[in-house]
Amino acid sequence: MTDTADLLPTGLEDRLPDDARILTRAMRAALGTFDSHGYDRVKPPLIEFEESLKSRMEGVETNRMVRFVDPESLRTLALRSDMTMQVGRIAATSMADAPRPLRLCYAGDVAVIRASPLDPSRQWQQIGAELIGSDNVAAATEAVRLAIEAISATGAEVISVDLTLPDVVEVLAERALPLEADRIAAVRHELDMKDAGGLRAAGGEAYLPLLHAAGPFEEAIAALTALDAGGALASRVEGLRRIAASVPDHVRLTLDPSERHGFEYQSWFGFTVYAKGPRKAAGRGGTYRIGGSDEVATGFSLFGDVLIEALRQTQVERAPTVFVARGCDDGIASRMRNEGWRTLGQIGDDDDPRALGCSHRLDAGQTRPVPL
Repeated sequence: MTDTADLLPTGLEDRLPDDARILTRAMRAALGTFDSHGYDRVKPPLIEFEESLKSRMEGVETNRMVRFVDPESLRTLALRSDMTMQVGRIAATSMADAPRPLRLCYAGDVAVIRASPLDPSRQWQQIGAELIGSDNVAAATEAVRLAIEAISATGAEVISVDLTLPDVVEVLAERALPLEADRIAAVRHELDMKDAGGLRAAGGEAYLPLLHAAGPFEEAIAALTALDAGGALASRVEGLRRIAASVPDHVRLTLDPSERHGFEYQSWFGFTVYAKGPRKAAGRGGTYRIGGSDEVATGFSLFGDVLIEALRQTQVERAPTVFVARGCDDGIASRMRNEGWRTLGQIGDDDDPRALGCSHRLDAGQTRPVPL
């Protein structure tokens, strides 16, 4: 019977060796991909002043952050809930004078005090890349292609990419399909809910065509083009077409221009990547502005826990393990590690190589298979 003292809070869990090994390899593969494309890794702290975190991105929900008072400064501290805002701070301060576009990447745990209704997790590993100083079509194209390549490098299979225009309501409301400012949020909500009746009730009947501009990319972009709205969306439609043309043929491409879930601070463009297996998104990103400096940027994050689920069915084998008997030459064991073996040194007289997961035994300079 488990002692209640050993229970973990809701939304938190241990990652045991198999899952931890999968996650570590996925993280290394993704970071290696970012590095090969010129993205330099940064490692921000786990805790910052709450004010600093919330000031860097619009839409950040500070009430979801784990907060507490710093005994030194007596100011409110918070555990990071998203590393993107920390990268924005670094770009705006320590690397303000670095040449643009600035390419940075990262990997680390994030946490929230309260989970969302759609996802019970309260801690996960975020792996991402940010291109600071540009939010044009070329930057968006690079982000989408890099996200696909990074997920593929982990061994997961990318099956679809969903594109969106997070600011489409604001753009249309300005002139083409005028809306009073106090109605914009309600119209966005009903579009998110895909509720035609609710959309009419919210005063957004003119926005009904957006509900039909969702689905397979070619059909959806045609419907969005037909909407036209006096050319208000012309540049965005052209941008979406150019981004879509860069997506590999084997990846299914969809468009939902009014999708807002998960795009709290993105500006004109957003995208979600799905891998084979999990129903949840494996990655999400888009264009945005960094609070404080108001500098534009483009980036994305991959979600480690979803990658674990996507890769769990694949055979992620660890290196063969050799049991190193007491008194063996350390030089031989060291050479074997350099050749890719794992070594496990004998500690006690009763150590059982087979029970400890060893496939071989090193004894008196000789390596022999461990009998079944």
